[in-house]
Amino acid sequence: MSAIAQWIPDFETASGLAREHGTPVFVYDGPTLKAQAEKALAFPNAYGLTVRYAMKAAPNRYLLEQVHRWGLHFDASSGWEIDRLLAAGIEGKKISLSSQELPLQFAHWLEQGVTVNACSLDQLERIGQAAPGSEIGVRINPGLGSGGTNRTNVGGIGSSFGIWHEYIPQILEIAKRHKLTIFRIHTHIGSGSDPAVWQRVARMSLETVARFPDVRVLNLGGGYKVARIPAEKSTDLQEIGAPVKSLFEDFAKQHGRELKLEIEPGTFLVANAGSLLSRIQDVVDTGAEGYRFIKLDSGMTEILRPSLYGAQHPLHIIQEKPAAAEQDYIVVGHCCESGDILTPAPGDPEALQPRRLPESAIGDFCWIGGAGAYCSSMASGNYNSFPLVAEVWHEGEGEFRLIRRRQTLEQILQNEASLEA
Repeated sequence: MSAIAQWIPDFETASGLAREHGTPVFVYDGPTLKAQAEKALAFPNAYGLTVRYAMKAAPNRYLLEQVHRWGLHFDASSGWEIDRLLAAGIEGKKISLSSQELPLQFAHWLEQGVTVNACSLDQLERIGQAAPGSEIGVRINPGLGSGGTNRTNVGGIGSSFGIWHEYIPQILEIAKRHKLTIFRIHTHIGSGSDPAVWQRVARMSLETVARFPDVRVLNLGGGYKVARIPAEKSTDLQEIGAPVKSLFEDFAKQHGRELKLEIEPGTFLVANAGSLLSRIQDVVDTGAEGYRFIKLDSGMTEILRPSLYGAQHPLHIIQEKPAAAEQDYIVVGHCCESGDILTPAPGDPEALQPRRLPESAIGDFCWIGGAGAYCSSMASGNYNSFPLVAEVWHEGEGEFRLIRRRQTLEQILQNEASLEA
């Protein structure tokens, strides 16, 4: 499956957004996001399905409220994310926590209906001591990983996520000692789109579930690959889900337990629903043997993924009068940092790879696609003292709603002490 079609504004619309909100500005396309949510809610399942939005992908309150209205639950990766969900009016029973750092106040959230997946033996012991008799989940590292790079692989021997599968006897001992009921097994291996890998992980996870007699929910995580550019491949949820459904049915016949399925998409939902509108603020070159550079008024302060793992984002130049010619450009950001680059080689943030783009001029717009997931939420905010940018929701039919105001200098400074204070 090729890249998901992304909404791109015309010059008049881009100019209106820039006048109203400045540049750069994130724009989320509501119809695209809803269509992706409907695909996730249709994931094949045998005995029931809960789709949890991995909110770390994009935690804007308005977006959270929208996906909640569409019937999704939530995966939180920190206590702060739980607090943001509760502040948005999300019920605790619709929130699940899987965190590298178990917050001190986790027992308080358990009382509010939040479910917790223990992600280490120490976390499991702490939960047992603070809340004996509770129902909990356990995240298992199944020994298998998947991902475009090692930085997106969260399974296998090189990953600290979850309890290593060989330690299941210790899990059972701790749970028995504290009278904990393990009702859910959680696994997550990283990003990928290979149906064979997902089928293998599901089979391994079900073998794990068989060792836990009280488990009634299997959470297979997320990581469904989304193609941002045509050279990439998107995950077909029906293709990877159909054999998983069959495996659940086989498990029920063999063990007499009909397991409910949970999945946790993040990127799949919002990646191509979000884009960043930026303006070209300079065009330079390094001579006949060098490169042509487009300098944007955005960069790693908004989109860190290319600098971090050589991620690829579609770039569209929006001009009042489309250029007749094309040029090869390296597209860079506005930070005083050589790593602030939008056109690295695929998977290699150290290498430059020019893009063929319309001949560009200062003042043209650059529309950076595939920026809905892990961009606004993961950006290096306030580096070089650039403010956090505005976020806008596109309702469709040319209707826009401001869902986050641009940060002011006063807000950047408000928690800092003065020598004279």
